[in-house]
Amino acid sequence: MEHENNKQQVVECVATSAEAEQENEPLIEDEMERSKVGIMRALCDRQDPSTKEVDDLMIRRFLRARDMDIEKASALFLKYLAWRKTVLPKGYIPESEIANDLSHNKVCMQGHDKKGRPIIVIIGNRHSPSKGNPEEFKRFVVYTLEKICARMPRGEEKFRAIVDLQGWGYSNCDIRGYLAALSTLQDCYPERLDKLYFVRAPYIFMTAWKVIYPFVDTNTKKKIVFVENKKLTPTLLEDIDESQLPDIYGGKIPLTPIQDSH
Repeated sequence: MEHENNKQQVVECVATSAEAEQENEPLIEDEMERSKVGIMRALCDRQDPSTKEVDDLMIRRFLRARDMDIEKASALFLKYLAWRKTVLPKGYIPESEIANDLSHNKVCMQGHDKKGRPIIVIIGNRHSPSKGNPEEFKRFVVYTLEKICARMPRGEEKFRAIVDLQGWGYSNCDIRGYLAALSTLQDCYPERLDKLYFVRAPYIFMTAWKVIYPFVDTNTKKKIVFVENKKLTPTLLEDIDESQLPDIYGGKIPLTPIQDSH
């Protein structure tokens, strides 16, 4: 009897999900994806009713991050819901809580790529772990990701990032901070990153990269590109119009600190 009730819940949830899509959300066209989203929603809703508050595209992102494995995706998603209640009880990170990290203007956001995805630029040599607080930096990472997601046009799920490492040195190296940021991106904002360009990377950065690389999951590794200095502007222009490219890379837009972007 319990099995039948569970089955009925799944069927009802799939139907409700489809109706919600038609009314409010971009349609998930793939039938297999749509079915798995409905099943995963029903399973997660039984353990955490706040599942009702998220859209189908979010559930699909968690599924895609775990290669459409419902069990693994559900475990990751439920962990995310618990994390969000702890880290974002107000639904956002107050700028007053991350004033130090914001003051260094280490992350800028402006412009969109040719598909309308927002672009962020991370200035590696403006991050100094000795002058910061690890917990504040974690909150700053969440603030940044929330701000990027809020900037995405309707129907778009991804963003592009340029990590500029010109002038990066050992005083900027923060393995713990980098791993915390990577974990937050992969576990709490899966399938949000479209591509990450490392540009102007000095040779010494590769020492830190060798430590970080084993923690990068397979799906994320496919999205990371190290760009040669002599090919920097042409490579970025393949995906970003000159009018939307930061001026430091030969484009038209001046860098704008993320807290000042609208």
